[in-house]
Amino acid sequence: MPTPTLDDLRRYAVSRSLFKPTTLPAAIRKLGFIQADPIRAPARAQDLTLRHRVKDYLAGDLERRYPKLGVEEDFFVNYGFLSTEVQQLMHPRTPRTVWPESTKKQSTALLEFIRDRGEVHPREVDAHFSHGRVENYWGGSSSATTHLLDGMHYRGLVRVVRRECGVRIYAVHEHAPATQNTASRREPLDALTDVIIRKYAPLPAQSLGNLISRLRHGTPQWRNDLKASIQRAKERLAHERIAGVDWYWPADEKPTSNRHAPQDEVRLLAPFDPIVWDRRRFELFWNWAYRFEAYTPASKRKLGYYALPLLWRDEVIGWANVTTKDSRLQCDFGYISGCVPRERVFRDALDAELDRMRGFLDLQG
Repeated sequence: MPTPTLDDLRRYAVSRSLFKPTTLPAAIRKLGFIQADPIRAPARAQDLTLRHRVKDYLAGDLERRYPKLGVEEDFFVNYGFLSTEVQQLMHPRTPRTVWPESTKKQSTALLEFIRDRGEVHPREVDAHFSHGRVENYWGGSSSATTHLLDGMHYRGLVRVVRRECGVRIYAVHEHAPATQNTASRREPLDALTDVIIRKYAPLPAQSLGNLISRLRHGTPQWRNDLKASIQRAKERLAHERIAGVDWYWPADEKPTSNRHAPQDEVRLLAPFDPIVWDRRRFELFWNWAYRFEAYTPASKRKLGYYALPLLWRDEVIGWANVTTKDSRLQCDFGYISGCVPRERVFRDALDAELDRMRGFLDLQG
């Protein structure tokens, strides 16, 4: 295989991520993990990610179909959705924070309550136990019930069986016994590493290391084994040093293949889309810095509250802030060059993408 150029890697990254739209279960298996975010602008990040990769996908389909998909909500490298098979690789999970005895007693009582009920809404738990309120990570006040259920969910004691109006409904979660020996830890860690690589490749060396290190969130019990996992990944992946940067990708894939030729398409990507997620790679590919500014004070924003990177062919040339009003789509565009591309083919492709967005959001007109 000829040595790929940075242009080859960019085309390869876009092509392999934007695979031909398929069914929702097949897309979840192929992606391995879908990061979640609650902001709707104009839809949740998980829906904005899936709409490019699932045929005829509508906003909210993942939540509506979740109970029958064989999918779990859980921490991986971030919080999101992943197959049951991938989740099982991370559990039983041993958090670094040890609960005090009082919390353990509350958890045991709550677990029995959930087991008796089968499924519970946090409101039912609150009504039964009256846990009160606690300070959350952002300094505000949140329900102690929600806080305890979050901790039990992270520890694998309960699972999310579905959502009602965005609220998690929980049931008891049973797991196989924990694996202790080093050899048996290596296998699931390498499998989890492969999920990362399949989703985010090609990756600069630093990004590869950072992503695998983020498995400390999903597998805190194996955090001391992650350095060895990074080294094993580098040994089995294809590798080239390009423009002073070491890059890695699956050994059975060819970044220089003609099948990665860019298409005349416009895509509005979620801030956490696999193409966008690694900001280091983003800047290497497109020579500008994209920033997610939803939590940035309005006066300091440069791109907007929820700017969606605008991909044209294999170039991210700008962004759009997309909202809806009176069942109509409203878009505010910005371009890196300061100029809108003048080609008719771009205008047609942009119109097609906005039509797809309207269909995805089920808007009229």
